[in-house]
Amino acid sequence: MKSGKAVGPDDIPVEVWKCLGEAAVEFLTSLFNRVLECERMPEEWRRSVLVPIFKNKGDVQSCSNYRGIKLMSHTMKVWERVVEARLRKVVEICEQQYGFMPRKSTTDAIFALRILMEKYRDGQRELDCVFVDLEKAYDRVPREELWYCMRKSGVAEKYVSVVQDMYERSRAVVRCAVGQTEEFNVEVGLHQGSALSPFLFAIVMDQLSEEVRQESPWTKMLADDIVICNESREQVEENLERWRFVLERRGMKVSHSKIEYMCVNEREGSGTVRLQGEGGEEGTGV
Repeated sequence: MKSGKAVGPDDIPVEVWKCLGEAAVEFLTSLFNRVLECERMPEEWRRSVLVPIFKNKGDVQSCSNYRGIKLMSHTMKVWERVVEARLRKVVEICEQQYGFMPRKSTTDAIFALRILMEKYRDGQRELDCVFVDLEKAYDRVPREELWYCMRKSGVAEKYVSVVQDMYERSRAVVRCAVGQTEEFNVEVGLHQGSALSPFLFAIVMDQLSEEVRQESPWTKMLADDIVICNESREQVEENLERWRFVLERRGMKVSHSKIEYMCVNEREGSGTVRLQGEGGEEGTGV
């Protein structure tokens, strides 16, 4: 873990464990083995502080333009890193996912898409692309769906129980410029600011997209951002509707306002993609 991060409710920064060296390794090893054996973590780790961060766009008074970041125990985050390392050894994520994957990055996804576009441009063939974003993706993940996806991905029941324990009885307060709220239960979604949440989300997206994603390069995902490509506007629109149906059936939601459509070598003027019969984004020709 990186140094200099805001501490959680226990006020113990990760620098404490780094400074303690071998003594910290021995203590944390003993503690984590005990947590794994009992499938129960300390109650103090269940508390977090939620800080709303403005996205620097839109109305500053609109709650939808803020992202909630949880300040959690750094010791719990170290434990999450241990669990994540174990999960990555047994879970294989599809090649279409570029987010949170080792040796993959946003640059790789953009490069692959540019190569595909240049191939179609040089061949004077039409290529249609739709860019999709999920609405409040982390916050919407149903917990039962998470457990199901973990089991289907081959995660041992022991580790499913460990992750379930991380989310049981989780509580938070909201801290803002005018003070702090009363403590409340958090019963839905993944923890924002968690070290483990990105990989858990990758597992969920891998399973949810299994029946609709196409082989690379026709589908690319960067966490909750999806690119769907095809050789006609009608086909890409049909694929978009299939994605919407599958995702919303499982508790997720496509952000209609953030759908973008782009066409390479389009045949006649600018097209429009439609979702559920609604008018979508007007296409941008390339």
